[in-house]
Amino acid sequence: MIKGHCECRRVRFEVDGAVNDFSHCHCSQCRRLHGTAYATFAGVGRAGFRYIAGESETSTYESSPTHERIFCSTCGSNIMVKLTVEPDEYYLSMGAIEGSPELPAAYHIFVGSKAAWHEITDDHPQYHEEPPE
Repeated sequence: MIKGHCECRRVRFEVDGAVNDFSHCHCSQCRRLHGTAYATFAGVGRAGFRYIAGESETSTYESSPTHERIFCSTCGSNIMVKLTVEPDEYYLSMGAIEGSPELPAAYHIFVGSKAAWHEITDDHPQYHEEPPE
């Protein structure tokens, strides 16, 4: 069981299932919204996700026609991204996940728009935009 919460703990969730995707997104939206060089996401099956508390405390921001970003209305913590093109998956912000769940191999996306001041120093695969299907 994967568990997580926002900073103020008003929003709490759990996932009955495993992380099936592990990515570091370097797009300018993720950098601004997370206030970091990149945002790290854990892809999980929607069917296994449930709010334990605070679903009504969340807000949604449609950052593009295909991306809905869910965050805590009180503390602003990023909870997840929902993609309209992948309705059966949720991409949880790793910063909201408790502990250290087992993770698949990582990769970097949208490195074509990464911050000029950030250097990627690991050997994970890098994709200029999205990885090939």
